[in-house]
Amino acid sequence: MQTPDTSILQKLKRLKPKDLDRQFQRFHDEVFAYTDCLTCANCCKTTSPIFRPADIERLAKHLRMKPSELIEQYLAIDEDGDYVLRTAPCPFLDADNYCTVYAHRPTACREYPHTDRKRMHQILDLTTRNAAVCPAVAQIVEKIAAHYGS
Repeated sequence: MQTPDTSILQKLKRLKPKDLDRQFQRFHDEVFAYTDCLTCANCCKTTSPIFRPADIERLAKHLRMKPSELIEQYLAIDEDGDYVLRTAPCPFLDADNYCTVYAHRPTACREYPHTDRKRMHQILDLTTRNAAVCPAVAQIVEKIAAHYGS
């Protein structure tokens, strides 16, 4: 996958166009109408979500473990002080790219790739990083760049 030119995102971060959320939502809907994440799962293979306390509690309960056991077995603390997976790919990703804990996955996984949120101008740095991981985000960024005339 070739990473798109994301320089437009830095420009949009400064300009904060009033229709930015609407355009991201439109392109998100367009791209995900034909995108099957199970054919890729690059996000699950290469990056880790942040695990918040509620995520740890929910997943530990599902796995019939104590939260401390889940942390010890699967998680580490990153440079920002957040809990993240100790290893990649995600230990809960199966051979067919299905999540074995899908109904109990962290909120960050539920919301990924964060291209259909409000106040997109606040997370354009995250969108830049996600465009390097997710082909769908890369396509959305290309559409954004074409729309705003990079």
